[in-house]
Amino acid sequence: MQNAQQLLQETFKLQGFRPGQQAVIEALLAGRSALAVFPTGGGKSLCYQLPALMLDGLTLVVSPLI
Repeated sequence: MQNAQQLLQETFKLQGFRPGQQAVIEALLAGRSALAVFPTGGGKSLCYQLPALMLDGLTLVVSPLI
């Protein structure tokens, strides 16, 4: 399995994570639940897209618009 940093660079063409993203992604990959509250444009989408590519099975995202 690729590591998250490698997949970030190869798939999303990004050199690094924004503040807070790596901690959320690591929690999800470890099988833990996570709540991410970032400002608009803060990179929330990557926090579910990248783990979804790395994990087997279905990814369910609940993302309310407030």
